[in-house]
Amino acid sequence: MARYHSLRDFDWPMFLIVLVICGLGILQIFSATYDTATWHDAWWKQMIYIGAGILLMWIVSLIDYHTLMGQVPAMYIIAVVLLLAVLVIGKSAFGSQRWILLPGGVHLQVSEFAKLVIILLVARFMTELRGDVLELKDLLKIAGLILVPMLLIAKEPDLGTALTYLPILMIGVALAGLRWQYWATIGLVFVLIVPVAYFSLKDYQKARLVSFLDPDRDPLGSGYQVNQSKIAVGAGGMWGKGVTKGSQTQLRFLPVPHTDFIFSAFAEEHGFVGVMVALSLYFILLMQIVQNAQTSTDRAGMYICMGVAALLLFHLLVNVGMVVGRMPVTGIPLPLMSYGGSSIWSVFLMLGLVNNVRLRRFVN
Repeated sequence: MARYHSLRDFDWPMFLIVLVICGLGILQIFSATYDTATWHDAWWKQMIYIGAGILLMWIVSLIDYHTLMGQVPAMYIIAVVLLLAVLVIGKSAFGSQRWILLPGGVHLQVSEFAKLVIILLVARFMTELRGDVLELKDLLKIAGLILVPMLLIAKEPDLGTALTYLPILMIGVALAGLRWQYWATIGLVFVLIVPVAYFSLKDYQKARLVSFLDPDRDPLGSGYQVNQSKIAVGAGGMWGKGVTKGSQTQLRFLPVPHTDFIFSAFAEEHGFVGVMVALSLYFILLMQIVQNAQTSTDRAGMYICMGVAALLLFHLLVNVGMVVGRMPVTGIPLPLMSYGGSSIWSVFLMLGLVNNVRLRRFVN
C-alpha cells in the first residue's frame, strides 16, 4: 500500500461537493416520502448508506490503483459470475431480477458494482496498447469484453444500467484515438442495429419509447410517468413550493419521487433556482474529476478519472432528460441523490478511485 503525505492531499473540494449533493438528496427523500409507509426509515437509511459509502471511498483511496488494475482479470470473472448468479438466484421486484439478497435484508445490485470493474478494465486495456491509435481488432476485443456483462444485465432486464457501460467504453476509445473510418463504421452499424434491437425489447420497454415520442398517446398508461413528472417540474416555478409542499409529490401523482423521479420532486419543491444550484454542483463535481484526470501522473489514472466522469455525466443527462421528457424513461438513478444503497456505494467507490489517482501524485 503506497503512502501519501497527509490528509491535506485528500480531494476535499470534491468531497465537500459530494456531501452537499448527498444532503440535498436526503432532504428530498425526507420530503418525497413524508407521511408515507417509507417515511420513517427511507431518509435515515440513506444517511447510513452515505456513511458506509464514505468508508468505502476512503478504503479504495488507500489501495494503489495500479494494484487494483493488476487484479482486473479476476475482478472481471467475479463480476460475470455474480451477474449470472443474479439471473439464477436473484431477487425479483417490479418485473426485474436485479438483486442478490444478503444477510440483514440488504439487496445488492451487482450491475452497479460491475461499473467499477469496467472502468478499471478499460483503463488497463487502453494503457497497455502498443500503438499510437486504437486498431479495429483492439476495439472489437474491448467491446466484446464489455458486451458480455451488458447482455447479462439486459437479460435481467435492466437495459438502462446496461447502457451506462457504453460511455465508459466511448470515452476510452476517444482518448486512445480511433481513425475516422472506424467511427463512421460504428455509426453505420448503430443505425442498422437500432431497428432490429427495437423488436427484441420487452413490451414495456417498447411502450416507454412510444410514450417518449408521444406522451399523450396513453396519458394514463405508458405516458403517465412522463406527464406527471413534467407537471411537477413546471409547477415549481422560480422558487419552488417548499419542502413537503409539492402537490404532485405529496398527493402521490408523481411516481417513485425518492428514486428515479427524485429530480422532478426536487424541481417542484425548490424551483428553477434550486435546480440551477443542484446542476451547478454536479458541474463543479465533474470538472473536479476532469481536473484530477489532467493532473494524473500516468495514462492509467487519466483513463480511470475520465471513465468515472463519463459515467456520472451519462447518469445525469439521462435522468434529468427523462424527468423533463427529453429522454425515454429508464431506471437510471440520479447519482448521490436517488435513494438506494447499491447506487450510492458504487458512486462513492468510483469517487474513491478518483481520489486514489489524486493521492498518487503526492507519493514519494
